[in-house]
Amino acid sequence: MYIAGAAVHLEGRSTVEEALRDGRCDERTATRSGIVSVAVSAGASAPELAVGAARQVLRRTRTHPADIDLLLHATVQYQGHDLWAPASYIQRYAVGNRCPAIEVKQLSNGGMAALELASGYLTGAPGRTAALLTTGDVFGEPGFDRWRSDPGTVYGDAGTALVVGRERTGFARLRSLVTVSDADLERMHRGRDPFSRVPFEVRQPIDLGLLQRAFIEDTGRSYSVARITAGQDETLKRALAEADCTLADISWFVLPNFGRGRLNSAFLRRWSIPEERTTWQWGRSVGHLGAGDQFAGLAFLAESGRVRAGELGLLFGVGAGFTWSCAVVEFTGTAPKAADG
Repeated sequence: MYIAGAAVHLEGRSTVEEALRDGRCDERTATRSGIVSVAVSAGASAPELAVGAARQVLRRTRTHPADIDLLLHATVQYQGHDLWAPASYIQRYAVGNRCPAIEVKQLSNGGMAALELASGYLTGAPGRTAALLTTGDVFGEPGFDRWRSDPGTVYGDAGTALVVGRERTGFARLRSLVTVSDADLERMHRGRDPFSRVPFEVRQPIDLGLLQRAFIEDTGRSYSVARITAGQDETLKRALAEADCTLADISWFVLPNFGRGRLNSAFLRRWSIPEERTTWQWGRSVGHLGAGDQFAGLAFLAESGRVRAGELGLLFGVGAGFTWSCAVVEFTGTAPKAADG
């Protein structure tokens, strides 16, 4: 499996200084997160942002719509309409063919989950060539407070896209891809709340900190830390083994755009990764892009021209549920420039 190209579509940014001045962000959040600015939609919906990224990556990789055998669209937040299929909208306006178009709802690990599903689909039958993977999210009030709904992490609006295929073309070869689940942790994002009939019946905006505190009070902090650590470690260990490499062999790490505190504790300190070998310096200018951090990080590396043929990259995703995904890619050459904003 080869990654032909990646793209991210942004409309604008709002700085932390602006958010501090008008009261949207407090000093503690600014310090904990380390974010300098966040991507903010100027009015486009999540699917429209995804269409922008999809058109970009198809154009840059010279991929014809007839070559796309699967479209997967990963989401976290509301897509703009009720009882509606955003993947079909993206197919209509970015591709225009008749392949399966399906939404993936695995929260922040949605993009990586889509990559796993697409890889299996493309290799599952002869004649299948390529898949278009997109993500799109807009984190707006009243349902979601991008600065406060998830303490320590600030959320940005973006569409991202990836073209993956079986042809030996592209800027990266997929050497391994592993996904691990631990459903015992699903209540961390449910807390003690009752099931509701309509969105936000219990409260709005979403308060993930409150839900996580309730879960930890009921189960104990050591339990949740041990389960999360075990899932993350298993995913990493298996992905490295399948790629026949070690952490020391990895040149670039594309990690979730969590706040600096979470990034340090979950990844940088635990794996002894220098910050300069990650995409964090770009990530802190856009925030956590829902399901799209990994695709956006690849797009940044493509645009910056930092990667060299033969270098290895590691992509890691984690989403509520819990699921963890880890991929090791080998960069094969100069990538088509695909990032904007």
